[in-house]
Amino acid sequence: MACLFEGTGQYHRAGHLLDITLISLIMINVIAIVIESIPNVALKYYDEFLILEIVSVAIFAIEYIARLWACVDKTKYAAINGTNTKRRLSYFLSPLALIDLIAILPSLLMFLFPLDLRFLRVLRLLRVFKLTRYSRAMQLLLQAFIDEGSSLLAAFFIMAVVLILASCGIYLIEHDIQPDKFGSIPAAMWWAMATLTTVGYGDVVPITSLGKFFGGVITLLSMGMVAIPTGLLASSFSEQIRKRRQFFEDAVHEQIHDGTLNKAQHAHLEELRYKLGLSKLEANKAIKTQLNERNSHIYCRHCGKRP
Repeated sequence: MACLFEGTGQYHRAGHLLDITLISLIMINVIAIVIESIPNVALKYYDEFLILEIVSVAIFAIEYIARLWACVDKTKYAAINGTNTKRRLSYFLSPLALIDLIAILPSLLMFLFPLDLRFLRVLRLLRVFKLTRYSRAMQLLLQAFIDEGSSLLAAFFIMAVVLILASCGIYLIEHDIQPDKFGSIPAAMWWAMATLTTVGYGDVVPITSLGKFFGGVITLLSMGMVAIPTGLLASSFSEQIRKRRQFFEDAVHEQIHDGTLNKAQHAHLEELRYKLGLSKLEANKAIKTQLNERNSHIYCRHCGKRP
């Protein structure tokens, strides 16, 4: 069962089809939740929405339980010393497993307890995060957040300090002129946040000359501040792609023995390509490069024969 969910070995096509089916179901759910927020539509198609929700929760629940049960066969969890219960508990606390649980929990609560239905309906939109499991691009982005976690925290800490300084500065300058808008530092934080993020809603603006000058300085400063986390994520995202390409090239190099690849080796590389989220063009280019490099060492460049 683990091979089916991972799409490995003889279950490659079945696993790929399962991923496409679940992705389609997630997108249908997200669209349905958005449309259901329209009161007239929700009343008219109440039964249809309810059936879709019940079927979807049942499918997601079966998938969640099956993944939880089969996780002990995965190499990552099989290496954990202890019982299968311990391995399943480790999987249960993993980020992807928690996302799967969040996808079904709001609906289960809605069916079991008389809670605020509007709040629970909105929580069902968190189901979209299940795409992280099936989308290689989202996995790259998630890994970029993990790798750059400390750097991002440092950047957000600096932004928080600048936010406080900007709020204090505009409060001192404008609070006597506009006590309704800048009467306190917390109230001034709304203007500081809108300015630092370069949004500038315009509902709260300084009117004194010194306040306008201070606002201009904060605006110029914010351009560089917002670019810091964006640059970190872009750089890490690019690095993740480079690592995956290099990993695939190394795998190709290990598979080549006599300057050729047999059918089984091609199947293995195709499976690896799918896991890494590489395009066929990238994979074929890597295979061609490694084959050319290998053949240049096997055959004489002058006579074309083996040395």
